[in-house]
Amino acid sequence: MKLSIFSEYISSPEEKASEPILYPFWGIPSVKSNALKNGCYPWSECFDNYIKIGKSIFQLSSLEKADVAIVPLNWAEVETLETKLQLVKFLEKGQQAGKQTISFFGGDHSYTNLPTHCDLIFRQSMYASIRKQNDFAMPAWGEDFIKTYFNNQIILRQKPVKPTVGFCGFSANISLKTYAKSILYKTEQFFHKPQAPKYNIGHIIRLKALPTLSKSSLVKTNFVIREQPFFNEKNANLQRQVREEYFQNMINSDYIFCCRGYGNFSFRFYEALSCGRIPVFVNSNCVLPYDFEIDWKKYCVWVEENEISLIPEKVAEFHEKLQPQEFLDLQSECRRIWEQRLSPEGFYSNLYRHLPLVSRNLVTN
Repeated sequence: MKLSIFSEYISSPEEKASEPILYPFWGIPSVKSNALKNGCYPWSECFDNYIKIGKSIFQLSSLEKADVAIVPLNWAEVETLETKLQLVKFLEKGQQAGKQTISFFGGDHSYTNLPTHCDLIFRQSMYASIRKQNDFAMPAWGEDFIKTYFNNQIILRQKPVKPTVGFCGFSANISLKTYAKSILYKTEQFFHKPQAPKYNIGHIIRLKALPTLSKSSLVKTNFVIREQPFFNEKNANLQRQVREEYFQNMINSDYIFCCRGYGNFSFRFYEALSCGRIPVFVNSNCVLPYDFEIDWKKYCVWVEENEISLIPEKVAEFHEKLQPQEFLDLQSECRRIWEQRLSPEGFYSNLYRHLPLVSRNLVTN
């Protein structure tokens, strides 16, 4: 289905990059905006395929002829009141014309409210307990390792007797601070407060889950623990080396441990799927893309937060149920679901599926 979309250039004092959905029409901006630097969209080349086919998915048109109005900037990029007011004005203009309006909100704090109504909001970091009717998840996009290093051919692994769980990344050390955060977080969970945590709990989850896997005889582990997050590495050469070790760790594992970081989403989850690897997904009150159509528990070992101590058993049970050919097929399915729904071209090609799910003006932000 080809959608007619309307957007218009916003001249902001921050000179922000336009939303990637508009790249086929406006091009990739040369400005290195905060989103490109802070991890919202760290590798612009990941949009190359989408840029090639984007005009077959969308048609840029006038507001009067458009099906939807697209906010031209990501809300994570908005820093000044001037820019915010321009985006609010754009949304009001679209709604007055009777068009469904769409916003994109990336980054760690994208669960927060917008300053005005928008019909559909695609967010990276979401909490299911405070999700509104017009909130939907968007993927975190990065480098396609299979395209870059393996000529678009995934490396299938034969089913082993004992599964290998991989992880390459940062995990906090045990300290009084992390212990206090853990106690406070468990207390909030006990009282079932439907809100986002006021601090970073991703590293607390890793601090508990990774040793649990390492000590278990049910699985093998392939862990490379970093002293700092990848995005904090300033040396370009070292960053490339760390990145290569990261994807090699993924390729050389059967399952990939995936949990949230600072925001309530995981780059690693999407990268694992893109590599044809099965995520071990810790559900920290998350929302995943296309959850209204995709049964995500078919594509990963699903672990609730309160089941972290059972991760080895859950991986072993999931693995045992798969026949050797099913194990191979699932790896291909993980890559397929990423290509068809989670890559930029796959996500945007199916964006129209969200439109009937939201009635205009029923939800405020």
